[in-house]
Amino acid sequence: MPVDALVAAVRSGLVEVADPAKAPGMQAYMKSTMPFLGVQKTPRAAVLKLVFNDHQLADRNEWEAAVRELWHGATYREERYAAIALTGHRSARPYQDRETLPLYRELIVDGAWWDYVDELASNRVGPILRADRHHVEPLIRTWSTDPDKWLRRTAILSQLTFKADTDLALLADVIEPNLTDRDFFLRKAIGWALRQYAWTDPGWVRAYVDAHEDRLSPLSRREALKNM
Repeated sequence: MPVDALVAAVRSGLVEVADPAKAPGMQAYMKSTMPFLGVQKTPRAAVLKLVFNDHQLADRNEWEAAVRELWHGATYREERYAAIALTGHRSARPYQDRETLPLYRELIVDGAWWDYVDELASNRVGPILRADRHHVEPLIRTWSTDPDKWLRRTAILSQLTFKADTDLALLADVIEPNLTDRDFFLRKAIGWALRQYAWTDPGWVRAYVDAHEDRLSPLSRREALKNM
């Protein structure tokens, strides 16, 4: 089957370019319970490009099946990175729509760590939001109050690349329910989202920070104003 062939090729390709000596340090840095093979970003990207180009999947169902097999069947963290890379491959462009959001939600909640979540938030969920605001915006608002903090982080970071196209009402609304949360990753996300938009409109960000000074954490404030 095409899915099995692709998954097998990914796994064997990653093993071929792995440097096992680097694996312990990579695992320690990421504070990962799942071990690493020791494949750094550049060789990983190169081998995955070859594999994905050589193993074409027929449709959305095969693509989702391959993503899920790489993700849930992973023995090493790089296999999960491969699953995320497959979601961003050019062959997956036709599937970047709201029908795919349940898959991304699954990966975000199950992954529950910044190295997975940030890529999915800004480079997968974000573009779908941008292309289909009417249907996707209500979901992003719902995620901003979800019990799962990684969905909330995703909501905050979903417009990270939007620049002048940022919906400021949405940005403020997804930050609002998380302003006083003490979680480091949410506070960092708030600051990051504001800092990123400050490149476009520093005045708006400064006014927002000043208006919420009593509830904005020092970390969020510091991050928001870092480049001003």
